[in-house]
Amino acid sequence: MPPSTNASEKTLLVLSAVLEHPRFTDVVEATGLAKATTHRILSTLVDRGFVSVGSNGTYVPGPTILSLAGRALQRIDISAIAQPIVDELVAQVQCTVHVGVANGDEIIYLIRADSDKPYRMPSRVGLAIPMHTSGIGKTVLSGYTDEGLARYAARTGVPPRTEHSIRDLEGLRAAAAAVRERGFAEDDEENEPGVRCVAAPVRDHTGTIKYGLSISTLTLEHTPEQVAAMAPYAIAAAEKISAALGHTP
Repeated sequence: MPPSTNASEKTLLVLSAVLEHPRFTDVVEATGLAKATTHRILSTLVDRGFVSVGSNGTYVPGPTILSLAGRALQRIDISAIAQPIVDELVAQVQCTVHVGVANGDEIIYLIRADSDKPYRMPSRVGLAIPMHTSGIGKTVLSGYTDEGLARYAARTGVPPRTEHSIRDLEGLRAAAAAVRERGFAEDDEENEPGVRCVAAPVRDHTGTIKYGLSISTLTLEHTPEQVAAMAPYAIAAAEKISAALGHTP
């Protein structure tokens, strides 16, 4: 810890540490502060309700910080958070980039950002598409349990949108497993003829995959191999958005 660390910085150090380490000795070790200093700050945090002391003497988040966290989460605007990251990605790959959110059994586009190409994708903000026919939807489905996938199949019937679409539960399971293994999903004319994309999962502060990011292009412009080669860019951008939403790997 730098010797110039002021009182406010010390308080933040202790607060951050106690949210991850319930025992006093671990908090001391994590902050690098003296025991007396750590104890004094913790006492203040307990008095102010930021931290509570459990029945076994360990520290847990207090009502004040839980209330603040709840209010902060209500004000999260993923579109505002993601837009600068999306704009940077568009400049990198020169393709259309989407960010979508799971809503029931569908994906709704929250962001569509286009490159300078003379064409536009057949999509728009607010458009709802089936989860199993889209790259973003497949990333969300990858977070489902096998039972969850079965319930999705039973509810929707897994109707195809093109001749390339997934049509059954086995297809869902295979697609979800591929995302878990590779870290990205592909949509090769499964939602729109002539359009293919690569997508990566976006996680919220709990680690749940509620959103996804995709890079879309025309089949006339990029081969499946070329689209798959853009996966690292999609994954990196999705991880930046996840971090901004509070996800810690």
